[in-house]
Amino acid sequence: MRRVYMDNAATTRLIPEVLNAMLPYMTDIYGNPSSPHYFGQQAGMAVDRARGQVAKAINADAGEIIFTSGGSEADNTAIRGIAERYQKRGKHIITTAVEHHAVLHTCQLLEKQGYEVTYLPVDEYGMVTAEQVENAIRPDTVLVTVMFANNEVGTVMPIAEIGKICREKGVFFHTDAVQAVGHLPIDVKEMNIDLLSMSAHKFHGPKGVGCLYVRKGIIVPALIVGGAQEKNRRAGTENVPGIVGMGKAIELACEDLSEKSARIAKLRDRLIREIPELIPEVKLNGHPTVRLPNNVNFSIKYIEGESILLMLDLNGIAASSGSACTSGSLDPSHVLLAMGLTHEVAHGSLRMTLSDETTEEDIEYVLEVLPKVAERLRKMSPLYHE
Repeated sequence: MRRVYMDNAATTRLIPEVLNAMLPYMTDIYGNPSSPHYFGQQAGMAVDRARGQVAKAINADAGEIIFTSGGSEADNTAIRGIAERYQKRGKHIITTAVEHHAVLHTCQLLEKQGYEVTYLPVDEYGMVTAEQVENAIRPDTVLVTVMFANNEVGTVMPIAEIGKICREKGVFFHTDAVQAVGHLPIDVKEMNIDLLSMSAHKFHGPKGVGCLYVRKGIIVPALIVGGAQEKNRRAGTENVPGIVGMGKAIELACEDLSEKSARIAKLRDRLIREIPELIPEVKLNGHPTVRLPNNVNFSIKYIEGESILLMLDLNGIAASSGSACTSGSLDPSHVLLAMGLTHEVAHGSLRMTLSDETTEEDIEYVLEVLPKVAERLRKMSPLYHE
């Protein structure tokens, strides 16, 4: 049976070039990077090299990169750190209703500690405007946190415009760019981004490693304490193989980025164009054009997303119905509900996310299998007959 992987927003494959870069730091170069001897120095130099690779990818300085265990830790460090360090400026935070739970749950935690959070609504495409952010900023606003691109529906937010407003207003601006890095060009200086989160396994790097960019001059207290690693900003012995892998992965991801993104977007657009032609009563979720090059999200009316996924899996196709972090939940997507979809339609969502490794043959197979799956499930659906 043919196997097609269309769940790259959940995680990507660790590619051989990255694995080969990591292997020496799992075997021969095993020193602790904090140790002053030869073995430690070799590991330390590898971490510094990776820090430079990550910084270059977003036009940052190497000293502005803090390595973490992933995007969720980076989000927590940024939001909780700014709230704690700069609470004298104010205790008001602005975010959106469609953020990843790593951001939403962190904001909800801060609400219990006396902070006030404004959750900006989104339009039918899952987008907020810079004007909404500007209108929500108050004298006591300390932080705006808006994701770069949505992990479920792929809509890309107006980050540069929001960053410009925040800089003019003197408000810190954080963006969760976990889904955007490796797919979209990012320049933290040009976009006026103060803090940015990313995760290696979203661009063919290893799991369990990510980073937080913190603009020079901004102080973010350590979320994890107990050691002087990362210049006292994140305690714990560095995950040297993972960090090395992240550096190599982001370097490769940013090579010929525009050409690779254009190729993936062409495959994406074929799915977006042909699925409605093959399956009646489907709805594209997310912005039709201002979206990640690798994201396709449809609601297939009258059937359950979970049933679609199981049937696709039986046919060798791996996809998802939304965020992998909430896959154990039976609740409909908070993103789709915020966009105005009903519970019934939101429950029928299907997310397919592509990568550099997705082929024309993969798309052909999906277009062959998905309509048959939808037809079979609809025959069993009492809602469809009604």
